[in-house]
Amino acid sequence: MDRLYLIILTNQLYRLTLLFPKKEPLRYRMRAVADDILAHIDQNPDNERGLRSLEVLDRFFEVAKEQKWVKSDEILNLQQEYSKLNELIKPVQTVLPLEHIEARDEIEAVGEKEETSVEAEPEPRNSLNGRQEKILSILKDKEQVQVGQLKNVFPEVDKRTLRRDFRSLLEQGFIERLGERNDTFYRLRF
Repeated sequence: MDRLYLIILTNQLYRLTLLFPKKEPLRYRMRAVADDILAHIDQNPDNERGLRSLEVLDRFFEVAKEQKWVKSDEILNLQQEYSKLNELIKPVQTVLPLEHIEARDEIEAVGEKEETSVEAEPEPRNSLNGRQEKILSILKDKEQVQVGQLKNVFPEVDKRTLRRDFRSLLEQGFIERLGERNDTFYRLRF
């Protein structure tokens, strides 16, 4: 199982659930299950707990789709990616003969040795301040906004600070930028 793929998938789930209401339990439950999947499938691909977690997460996706907090096709895309994990795991449990499993373990052991010699990439920042979360919430309600429009929402914050918030959200992949100079708009990436 590709560890980087699992990390990216977990990160996408975190980004998606950021758009759920802040105190919504499903936001945190889905993250916990995704963390469980990352921990157990990464360590042991044929772990029964990881498979059960995938089933639970699939049910949570169904509940989230009904809530209309985010576009259902965004939830569906991520749900399908997690379903692919389920399909990848089952053949590993039942199809591989013992000699293939031993060969796979040897290859993974060599890969782990190589990984230690390579510098680790910095973790992506997942922390947002309250203002940035409010910006994401506003973008969820509106198709696109400009910095000047948010100046009315945050009168105590100067435009430079708002631009830094937008730059941070851009760098973290939550939003995208459209246009130039006075015609610059921002919208959600999903």
